[in-house]
Amino acid sequence: MNVAIIGTGNVGGALATKWANAGHQIHLGVKNREDFKGKDLLKNPNTRAMSIQEAISSSEVVLLATPATAAVDVAQSLGNTSDKVIIDAMNIVRGRGPEGFSNTADAVMANTASDHVVKCFNTTGFNNMVDTNYDGVAIDAFVAGDSERGKQIAQKLAMDAGFGTCYDVGGNDKFDLMEQFAWFWINLAMVQGQGREIGFKLMKR
Repeated sequence: MNVAIIGTGNVGGALATKWANAGHQIHLGVKNREDFKGKDLLKNPNTRAMSIQEAISSSEVVLLATPATAAVDVAQSLGNTSDKVIIDAMNIVRGRGPEGFSNTADAVMANTASDHVVKCFNTTGFNNMVDTNYDGVAIDAFVAGDSERGKQIAQKLAMDAGFGTCYDVGGNDKFDLMEQFAWFWINLAMVQGQGREIGFKLMKR
């Protein structure tokens, strides 16, 4: 797949590495191709840097991994997204996010032409994207959105990033729940002092 990544920090960088190593073509959408966070990602031959709109036009899938406060501005900068799958990996934390929205995915939908916005890769820390393995068991990922196409692509990319399973938790009405789940992980890891090396696995019997 051709995947555009907007936001080359911890989350975007970790997923760019995993997906490039899995054989996907990664297009980093950046403002300055000569100087941007995560420039070392270009050492992978499957990764290129280009303008944001060039990255979007060259890709069928877009990952948004910027701070939540930039969600509206970033969404408006994408250009033509009418047939693109947009995966939102952002979270509003402690009220810091797009004004007038309770979650970032709704903000993205309101400011793009895409009918395929889903929320995924937001419920755990970037360290768990770098290494999904816990004593031989891969932690799980979760996805929400009305777009079946979007969810199928997100699930495929989750597998390629090393997650055990990527569970479908529902439609657009579960965007808020996904961000609450993210806050649950943040609360345990940071506030309650469990540390970042924790992850979630759905157990069945």
